[in-house]
Amino acid sequence: MTANTMRTFILLAALTGLFGAVGYLIGGPGGAAIALVIAGALNVMAWWNSDKMVLRMHGAREITPDERDPGLRRYAEDTIALADRAGMPRPRVYVIDTPQPNAFATGRDPNNAAVAATTGLLSRLTREEVAGVMAHELAHVKNRDTLTMTVTATLAGAIGFLANFALFFGGGRDRGGLIGAIALAIFAPMAAGLVQMAISRSREYEADRVGAEIAGNPISLAAALEKIERGARTTLNPAAERNPATAHMFIINPLNGQGADNLFSTHPSTANRIARLRQMAGDGRYPGGPWGEEGPWSRGPAGSKGPDRSGFGGPWG
Repeated sequence: MTANTMRTFILLAALTGLFGAVGYLIGGPGGAAIALVIAGALNVMAWWNSDKMVLRMHGAREITPDERDPGLRRYAEDTIALADRAGMPRPRVYVIDTPQPNAFATGRDPNNAAVAATTGLLSRLTREEVAGVMAHELAHVKNRDTLTMTVTATLAGAIGFLANFALFFGGGRDRGGLIGAIALAIFAPMAAGLVQMAISRSREYEADRVGAEIAGNPISLAAALEKIERGARTTLNPAAERNPATAHMFIINPLNGQGADNLFSTHPSTANRIARLRQMAGDGRYPGGPWGEEGPWSRGPAGSKGPDRSGFGGPWG
């Protein structure tokens, strides 16, 4: 069993215990029994369907082989080419119609994974930069981060619901009363946030490193992070604002797009991530990228010497 799988089981067990405690606080032994049944159902749903729930929350649309938009087809084909290069199962590829540049990965394992990019990301970044971003998301899949990330998003939302339920319906009970309900309403979301922060910080650095190796160009990912942060700070993502428990899944925080490298940040400092990527680029291991002169990121139109950036230079080129 991998460390991430064990971590996910611990999260599921914690949710079960929390549900039972809230049920007991509100309804005594009978309430605890009902809550445990509900928790069991949520655990099964989170394990098997949390990825579909997250994609639905953000209005993601799968890009199929019969996609008519040539820019979207190219984005999907390039992502599949990266997965093939990394020796991974091919993920499902999605697009989210929102102007904020961002992306995330989801799925319980590499055989059931999906990656999604926003239209804002595809329109603002060059093809090489999009490749760097999608390589980062594939690194999450390869590292098996996505199960923990996706289940955590589902559980954090459930914990917030429990806190609100206890606040509004637990005040008249003998066990804990209003004080217990208020305490749960305050501390349960804090606990969920701390879980997200603990998961996010180290895995983002590692996904940057592995993603740069998959794409073969740390500088492209570094440039992409700069553009995404600027865009996320100035562009609203309504779906993310409605579902803040999913914020830790994105490559850059979609709620504010910034943050310092401290305990209360869901993502590491973007400046620190960029510095690490530039250090990777300077160690001599990436002289020309992984594709050479024949790959999709370096090959330009017939007769040209430069890269083909026509697909993502604007809204689908």
